[in-house]
Amino acid sequence: MDESLTKSRGRSAVRTLLRLWPYVRPVRARLATAAFVAILASCVALVIPLVLKALVDGPVAEHDPGGVWLGALGLLLLGVVEAVLFGLRRWLVARPLAGVEAAMRRDLFGRLQRLPIAFHDRWASGQLLSRATTDLMMLRMFLAFPLTFLLVNGATILVGVLILLAQEWTLGLVLLTPLIPLVFLCAYFERRYSVAARRAQDQVGDVTTVVEESVLGIRIVKGFGRHRSQAESFRELTRALRGTELDKARLLAAIWGVITTLPELSIAAALVLGTVQVADGDLSAGTLVAFLSTALALRWPVESIGFLLAMSQDAAAAAERYFEVMDEEVEQETHGAHGVHAEEPEAVVAAGAGLRFEGVSFRYPDAPEDSPPLLREVDLHIRTGETLALVGATGSGKTTLTALVPRLHEATSGRITLDGQDITAMPRERLRSMVAVAFEEPTLFSASVAENVLMGAGHEAGEQELEQALDVAQAQFVGRLPHGERTEVGEQGLSLSGGQRQRLALARAVVGGPRFLVLDDPLSALDVNTEAAVEAALRRVLEGTTALVVAHRPSTVQLADRVALLSGGRITAVGTHHELLRENAEYAWLMSGADGSGGADGADGPDLASGAYGAGRTDRPEVSAAAGGEDREGRG
Repeated sequence: MDESLTKSRGRSAVRTLLRLWPYVRPVRARLATAAFVAILASCVALVIPLVLKALVDGPVAEHDPGGVWLGALGLLLLGVVEAVLFGLRRWLVARPLAGVEAAMRRDLFGRLQRLPIAFHDRWASGQLLSRATTDLMMLRMFLAFPLTFLLVNGATILVGVLILLAQEWTLGLVLLTPLIPLVFLCAYFERRYSVAARRAQDQVGDVTTVVEESVLGIRIVKGFGRHRSQAESFRELTRALRGTELDKARLLAAIWGVITTLPELSIAAALVLGTVQVADGDLSAGTLVAFLSTALALRWPVESIGFLLAMSQDAAAAAERYFEVMDEEVEQETHGAHGVHAEEPEAVVAAGAGLRFEGVSFRYPDAPEDSPPLLREVDLHIRTGETLALVGATGSGKTTLTALVPRLHEATSGRITLDGQDITAMPRERLRSMVAVAFEEPTLFSASVAENVLMGAGHEAGEQELEQALDVAQAQFVGRLPHGERTEVGEQGLSLSGGQRQRLALARAVVGGPRFLVLDDPLSALDVNTEAAVEAALRRVLEGTTALVVAHRPSTVQLADRVALLSGGRITAVGTHHELLRENAEYAWLMSGADGSGGADGADGPDLASGAYGAGRTDRPEVSAAAGGEDREGRG
């Protein structure tokens, strides 16, 4: 947050707000019309003092009742015209600005979908939520009100000052006296308020994060009786936010007090001087009434400068936060230097058929420069139609290695090929249509069971594919749900047990009949009987698929044709399960503790201890696997 505040100090609010132009440009004609209508309404308000002058110096001075009534009717009509024009301005801006906000929100969501996993590892979800909600609301309010009225009020003040000088230039100069100090005070206020505005909006993001985490983790909060500590954390954040909002209120109160007081003093001085001039016969009473009425009509445009500037600074901070996300680099399509393309000889492709890792190394982008890479020179070949189990201690990099296949992370060096073609030479959309994944920690969406499962298939998938996938995952519990496969599973599927969620995630991975399948310990939350049934059904699927399966238990390992041991960031042994049991002590030790008790996950991974996961990183999937593996589900 401090870094963001430092950056915001060095940026102009005007320059930041100008970046909104691509969104405003399609509706510029309507907004310009609305501004013109508002200026016209303000000019109508400035005509009223001129009518008053004519009324006082004419019918009132001549004691003409008919003329007075006619003048009063004219004033009433001017008031009605002013109200209608301001209502028209509101109507003109409402629809287009709602569209601008919707377009910005759509672009932000689209950007978030295209940003790499490394970005989402760094950013708190509450900060992203606040940008998509509170910040965009502030920007819409700025475009609807401050943007227009800074222009309208500026034009009104300019026209009003010209009228005042034309009526009586000496009194006009008296009213202009506060102008210079007001300019300096507004510049000082802008600098101070911009910092407070940015801090407040960052703190709103922090509060949103705590609320979201507490709601999603309510079972943990209640299970460990941590509601008081969570409440205290929330109170501390809201106390800090309250303090920042009070700082903003004090700044706004101070500038508003000065902006209100100085013009009032100048009007009082002009009133005294004008009264003397009327008494001396140098000024007509009607001119003095018109002058003071014009001056009073300019009070609102002048006094509103304070909160218009405040709203503009809030909008500038919101725009800066919005474009911080929009400026992040999305996943780029690259071209592998050694990729074998479709047009190359079939013999070459056949030689590299299946899934191959060639000298693959990986280091997290935020890892210290002097830390060793998590994966080092990994060489591994999974032949077409073969299933290979990946075994290793916690922190050895198993989940990270599987995440490299669909390019959720990019390999630091080396290359990965599918049927001989470098995955970096493929469009990501094509790559991810070929590779299906199922993670140990299953994620479900607030949608029906069918929608969650069919997310893993193309548009052509239907009821038959859905039923087959549910059958493979042994998800017969779906038939017992209130509405079967059309049952809404709720946010993150928390209405289901851990094992049920994991089976739906497995069904999602196999529903599309993928050529390549990557499974990260997909059976860890199942009881023994359900696991055996799933394994039996899964064997049929794996017969026609090239699969990489992260495994912790012998029962899962035995699904595979071969096993690879990942240790110290390298593949140290490859063979069948029985071969490695006989020949590799580390593998035998891992399997001896992986009989359902989660012993393998209790090992201390060397890379975890060395900090290879990156500075400050505590949410690695491999770390959470230790907890996830203990969730044995005895239902369904």
